[in-house]
Parts: sequence; C-alpha cells; structure tokens
Amino acid sequence: MEKSWLTKALLLEEGGMEYEGDRNSEGQRHGFGKTRLPNGDTYEGEYECGLRSGYGTYRFKNGALYTGNYLQNKKHGKGVFFYPDGSKYAGDWVDDQKQGFGEYLYANGDTYTGEWANNKRHGQGTYVYKETGSKYVGCWVNGIQDGPAELIHLNHRFKGRFLKGKPIGQGKYIFDIGCEQHGEYIQTVQEKEEEEEDEESQSPLDPIWKVSEITKLTPWSPQDEELLGPREEAEEAGAVAEEKIPSLMVTEEGGDAPASDRAEEGEEIREEEVNQSPENEDIWMYGYFR
Repeated sequence: MEKSWLTKALLLEEGGMEYEGDRNSEGQRHGFGKTRLPNGDTYEGEYECGLRSGYGTYRFKNGALYTGNYLQNKKHGKGVFFYPDGSKYAGDWVDDQKQGFGEYLYANGDTYTGEWANNKRHGQGTYVYKETGSKYVGCWVNGIQDGPAELIHLNHRFKGRFLKGKPIGQGKYIFDIGCEQHGEYIQTVQEKEEEEEDEESQSPLDPIWKVSEITKLTPWSPQDEELLGPREEAEEAGAVAEEKIPSLMVTEEGGDAPASDRAEEGEEIREEEVNQSPENEDIWMYGYFR
C-alpha cells in the first residue's frame, strides 16, 4: 500500500530531539507537531517544510514562554512573550525582533505602550511609572526619550522637548491651579581642574531650568517652538531664577540575553534564550515639584 504524503509519527531524531506530528512526502515536519529539544525547550504548533511557520507556543526551560506567529523559525506577526522575571511583551514582531506596535509590562509594574523598532522603544509611545503615577507621552529614539513630549505628574505637567533622555530647550510647566511657568532647559558642562584635563576636558551635567515668566494658561506645544520669540520677564515672576531640577531614575530590569542557536532538521535555529527582561536603558523622569 502506498504511504500517504502526510504521516504522523513519534521519532527520536538526530541529536536527541523528539518530534511527534505531521510530515510531508519528503519527511520534513509539515503541519502540526510537538517537539522536545535536547536542552529541554519545547515547541507545539505549526510547521512548514521543516521550519516553525504559523501559530505556535515555544516554552523555554528557564520559564520563559512565547506564544504567537512564526515565519521560517522566527517570531513574526502578532505574539506574546512572557519573561521569567514576570515582565511581558504583547505586540508585533518582525524577523525575531519587537517591531511595530506593542505593550511591555515591566517587572516593577511600569508599562510602555507604543511603537518599537529593532527590540527598542522607537517612535511615539507612553511610559507609565507605577510608583509615582507619572507618565511620559512623546517620542522615543532607540529606546531613549528624544523629541517633543509631555511629562505628566499628579498636579502639574511639563511640555517641551527631550534629547537623549533629558529635557532641553524651551518649554513650560503647567499647574492644575491654573498658571504656567515658562522657561528653558540649558545644558551645562562640568569643567575639570587643569591638572585633570585630558581628551575629554568637560563632562555634561543635568540641564538647568531657567525661568522666564509666569502666565495664565496659554495654548502651546513643542512643535510651536520655532514660532516663539524671546519673552520679557513678568514682574510677578521676579528675578530670573535658576534651579536644577531633581530627577528620578527608573532603571528597567536586566538586559537581553543573547539568542542561542538550536538545531532542528539540520538547520541552525535562533531562538531567544531569555533569563531576564530585555530592556536595559535607563529612563530619566524630570519634575518641577514632587
């Protein structure tokens, strides 16, 4: 009797890998199947010509889990990744990278909802700090706050621009009591003593907030910055004040562990070997009052 092109079998394959599921006429995994890898990881889901393609669930021996879409052994499409530390990413994947739109819940309770590129926050997004309830709404570049944004606190908010994670240039603080404080963040540098000078004779300090005036509520956004001219000091604001704004650094857990090579059907398979949350950038949160 001629064998069907689609068969099911439980086989101990080369390298100690176990597979139970559908195969095509060439003996490749094709259709639905279950695999146990030699390192203890397991995959249950769809295959196409020997590669994970379609919907499936991959369980790591360290407790991490991915469930979602695959394309040629790589996470691609919609999927959810659960990390061992309790953090979770749910959203778009492209070529094994977080790419597109997604939501990340961090182990400390913070959340980021927005755009991603190459496994980093990139584009428009909102980061919410669980401990304080404050949130950053605006632009991100390669995982760092950068561009027009609004930093919202309990009873006031800051509207302006950020550069490499810190506020810079003109902006304003808006208070719930119905007034605004206009000013500018100025970047300063730390000068070293003469005998300590080397190739890097100056190091950057946190930006300093210089007040220009206090007004009633006025419409303005960071995009209007090029339209603003110098402001005259208001009498009620008094002399121009300089204050260094206190900062709170919220450090996200962990760093991406390198992806490991796994062998399936004689091919080099790259899957994330996850031991901790993959976000490793420090996020700076600025506020005038706390």
